[in-house]
Amino acid sequence: MHWRLWLGLWCCLAGAVQAAPTLPGSTPHKAYLSLIIDDLGQNLPRDRRVLALPGPVTAAIMPDTPHAAEFAREAHRAGKIVILHMPMDPATGPFAWHPELSVEELEKRLDAAFKAVPYTAGINNHMGSRMTAQRPAMTWLMAELQQRHKFFVDSRTSAQTVAAAEAQKIGLASVSRDVFLDDERTEAAIYTQLQTAISLARKQGSAVMIGHPYPQTLAVLERELPRLKAQSIDWIDIKQMISVRGNRATAAHGKDGQYRLPNAR
Repeated sequence: MHWRLWLGLWCCLAGAVQAAPTLPGSTPHKAYLSLIIDDLGQNLPRDRRVLALPGPVTAAIMPDTPHAAEFAREAHRAGKIVILHMPMDPATGPFAWHPELSVEELEKRLDAAFKAVPYTAGINNHMGSRMTAQRPAMTWLMAELQQRHKFFVDSRTSAQTVAAAEAQKIGLASVSRDVFLDDERTEAAIYTQLQTAISLARKQGSAVMIGHPYPQTLAVLERELPRLKAQSIDWIDIKQMISVRGNRATAAHGKDGQYRLPNAR
């Protein structure tokens, strides 16, 4: 009788080992990607190719473009998440933020930008290498976005950014960019960057990509994005990515989930 008892116990343990990977929170090697396309609103035929991409692309629309409002409405109707691509120094124009501006002027320009781009769920910075290093302005912005129920995506155009760290301090829904797809506008280089993002997602669990509506970028994305599922990559929208990361910094952007401030060890 004892050997039957031991055999039954062994079978139960073996079954538990087999089942363990499917338990909630224990599935290994999940790899998530999110995609944001910046600089939209300038050219409707070109930008509509972005809406035709086969998945949850986020449309980042610039407020000072001729088709900002019209394209935001089209993107919203297409079920895409719309965000405000907010110009920040060294960007120029009537909406652009600069370090010397007062909080009152920053708010005025932010209000105008949101009015120019309807249906926004959040914002990311256009340029902004100087502006995102300004802690008082970023502290104010994150509190303002919290009140407006908007999320923030740090495009990380500068190593000196404090934006994501300030968002994290107050628990604002936010996430940071990992890979720029098209700093070099060739299909070969863009494909390489996409593979870098896929590898990073496999390594750290997720990756956030930012690209632009260049013909070369769209050609690569149209060809390669439908292949993600076969590569066991889950393409999720930016809101889902914020949930996946839980406002925690990846190792590239911080330590122990906390965003690293410039010059901090």
